[in-house]
Amino acid sequence: MPMSVIRLARYTPADRDEITGRAADPFGTAGTGLIWRDKDVHFGVRHDGRLVAHAGLVETSVSAGDGDPVRVAGLGGVVVAPEVRGQGLARLVVTAATEHARRTGAEFGLLFCWPRLVPVYERLGWRVSAGGTRVEQPGGAVDMPLRTMWTPLAEDATWPSGSVRLLSLPM
Repeated sequence: MPMSVIRLARYTPADRDEITGRAADPFGTAGTGLIWRDKDVHFGVRHDGRLVAHAGLVETSVSAGDGDPVRVAGLGGVVVAPEVRGQGLARLVVTAATEHARRTGAEFGLLFCWPRLVPVYERLGWRVSAGGTRVEQPGGAVDMPLRTMWTPLAEDATWPSGSVRLLSLPM
């Protein structure tokens, strides 16, 4: 039976553990020292009653130069259970989240990932931002050590050139 995406009413650390098998650092981001923002909207895939994939969204804004803030839908928490990887589940949850984001009025989707994951997101239509990104942290803005990727959600949306600043904690 083909697996399909569902919108989750909530997503807890226990749900993440169900997908990852209780991996201590499933996203490999603990070493960055960053504080991450929880997502507000969640999509998942269940297989035989078990949650096996997730992607979350949060609405926020970025600024570039002296320009007005631009609304973005931040994608994060994308994870697929190790034993079902390679079956297109990341594509399912990311596509569902992106389609939902298109209906929010945000101009862009935004995500942060390690360089090794860039090709995965590029295959899903995401693009690497050419400039650097600063993100908010409790002590002030810091440089994001991960790659910044974006996708247009509105027609004719053009990502700002140069560096951008995420006006919230990263997703």
